[in-house]
Formats: sequence, structure tokens, C-alpha cells
Amino acid sequence: MRLRQHISAYPWVIINAVRDKWTDERLDDLNQRVGDGFKRVDADLRGLRGEMNARFERVDARFEAVDARFDALQRTMLQLGAGILAAVIGIVATLAATIVNLLAG
Repeated sequence: MRLRQHISAYPWVIINAVRDKWTDERLDDLNQRVGDGFKRVDADLRGLRGEMNARFERVDARFEAVDARFDALQRTMLQLGAGILAAVIGIVATLAATIVNLLAG
């Protein structure tokens, strides 16, 4: 009976040894694949980061162009406003002078 227990336990020892070896090899393989995967992801992220920076530079250039257009529009509006104000002041002065001349004369 004792021999039979020893014989029946022997295959489990072999299976566990093979299983441990298989597990170590599989873990090494998995470790290598994970490392390779991270290298690919890192390279992809660097590429995307470069592409994203280039696009942001183009967007920044476009915003600078829009800012310049708004500055020009604001300058034009101020000039137009100043011209209208000067015209209104001229008209009011002309009307005032005409009224004074009519009342004096």
C-alpha cells in the first residue's frame, strides 16, 4: 500500500516539475512580449506626440492670423468711429454757428 501511494504520487511530482518549468518559460515569453509591446506603444506615442505638436503649431499659426485680423478690424472700427465723431462734431458746430448767425442777424 505504501509503495502504491509513492507510485501514485510520482506522476504529480513530474507534472508539477513540468508545469513549473512550463510556467517559467511562459512567464519569460510573456515578459518579453509585454516588453516588446511597451516598446511599440512608446514608439507609437512618440510618433503621435510629434504629429500632435505639428498640428498644434499649425493651429497656433492660424490663431495668430485670426488675432491679426481682429486687430486690423478693431483699428478700422476705431478710425471709423473717430471719423464719425469728428463729422458729428463738425455738423453740430456748423448748426450752432448757423443758429448763432440767424439769431444775431
